[in-house]
Order: sequence, then C-alpha cells, then structure tokens
Amino acid sequence: MSMTKEQLAARIRQAAYLEGDFLLRSGKRSRYYLDKYLLETTPDILAELGRRFGAFAGDVDLIAGPELGAVALAAATSMETGKPFAIVRKAAKEYGTSKLIEGPPVASKRVLLVEDVGTTAGAALEAAKTLQAAGATVVRIVFAIDRMEGARENVEAAGLEFQAIVNSHDLGIK
Repeated sequence: MSMTKEQLAARIRQAAYLEGDFLLRSGKRSRYYLDKYLLETTPDILAELGRRFGAFAGDVDLIAGPELGAVALAAATSMETGKPFAIVRKAAKEYGTSKLIEGPPVASKRVLLVEDVGTTAGAALEAAKTLQAAGATVVRIVFAIDRMEGARENVEAAGLEFQAIVNSHDLGIK
C-alpha cells in the first residue's frame, strides 16, 4: 500500500529521528540524527522508499548503493523495478574477489545511485567516482533524505543530477 509523501515523512520521523549531540560522517556536529538503519529495517518505510526510488530508474540499466547504508535501499529498488543492483564498497576487501563493486558488471551501464541520508554527499560522491572509474555512467544520485546542508550543491558541482525523496523540512526539522 502506497503512502503519500507526508505519510512517508511522518513514518521516517517516527522511526528514525533522534535528538542529542551527534557527530556526522561529514565531521559536522548535529543536534539531531536520522538513523538510516532504523528507517531501512522498517518494512513499510523500506517498501515505500523502493517504490519512490524506482520512479527515478526508468532510464537506467542498474541500481547501485554504497555499503552498508544503502544496500537495503538498492535491493528494495531492484525488487520494485526488476533491474539488477550493485553494491559499491568503500574499500576492496582483502580476500575473495577483492572487488570494489559487488554484483553484476557496471561497465557501459547507466546507473541510478541510491543513498540514505545526504548531508554533504561525500560517501555518495565517492561511490559515484568508483562507478565511473569502472566504466559506468552515473545518471543521477537520489537520496532518501536530504538534510539540506550542502548535498545538492556538492552533487551538482560534480556534474551529476541530484534528487531526494524527502528533506529535513518535510520531516519538520528546522
């Protein structure tokens, strides 16, 4: 059953919004935190995000998500669209195949990169560079949540299309 954007924002806030003093990946400190694992392990939210990410996948061959946070999002989008997905590692593992990108080959593929929470988009842009170095074309980066703290500007400055499902204003965060 599909949710409105307002219902989705309310569910995300209910499931994943925490207040306190948090250090973010970007190095910034924040009075609030959106716990991606709380929202991505909640079935109704994950299913709705998969549907909404899927709306951005019409012109791509493949979905990709950076480890670990966006793997569930990429899987949900893959199931929604019937398109395969790849997992982009932060670093190659020291054993097995030692790949930076797990899953199907990405060379010459048009890719939708899905990501959980965008603050500065650092992790997403690193994943995009990894995909591009492997011969993929990153068509766009779509975030589940845009904190509205520079992610859009940084993605666009890198020459990529930025989209977000919801932003901090939708979640009632000022």
